[in-house]
Amino acid sequence: MQVKRIQFPYKKEDILELKVGDMVLISGKLFTGRDAVHKYLHEGNPSPVDLKNQIIYHCGPVVLEDKKTGKYTITAAGPTTSIREEPYQWEVMRDHGNIGVIGKGGMGPKTVAGCKEYGCVYFHAIGGAAQVLAEKITSVDNVYLKEKFGSPEAIWELTVEEFPVVVTIDAHGNSLHEKVSEESGANLKNILGL
Repeated sequence: MQVKRIQFPYKKEDILELKVGDMVLISGKLFTGRDAVHKYLHEGNPSPVDLKNQIIYHCGPVVLEDKKTGKYTITAAGPTTSIREEPYQWEVMRDHGNIGVIGKGGMGPKTVAGCKEYGCVYFHAIGGAAQVLAEKITSVDNVYLKEKFGSPEAIWELTVEEFPVVVTIDAHGNSLHEKVSEESGANLKNILGL
């Protein structure tokens, strides 16, 4: 299978070409965002960064700060379980215009519909590979809302090089998660003789 690459600044047409099952290497900016940030944005608060045409990474990184220089290093950056953002994600897409979301475990029907309506994709990152994924981060460029929410829930602005993901919800309404769930349910019925 051919690996696709997308590079910052991200283009909507590149996102629209991606299909479920595509393996993708991302280079450029990512903005982390977990529960507190999604709820905050959902409630109508302004984003401290422009998320239009950006990618949000459901991640609470482990961050070390060099007290002498004030520079940050990320030692672990694994994906957070995305379904927790299901109540908020589609509205964040609508209101802030992000074109990508990275996480693990998939998302539900609201997000699938939001991806189709707003031209966004959901990328699945490898769970359990937090240190390997951290090695793909070339710099920590800024942090926002750290004082308000604390380090794991802050928005970290990162630059990554060839960050590996798989498209599991595309911008055309296709969801690998839904397909696997349906096939698993059918197989279970067959096994149980139902």
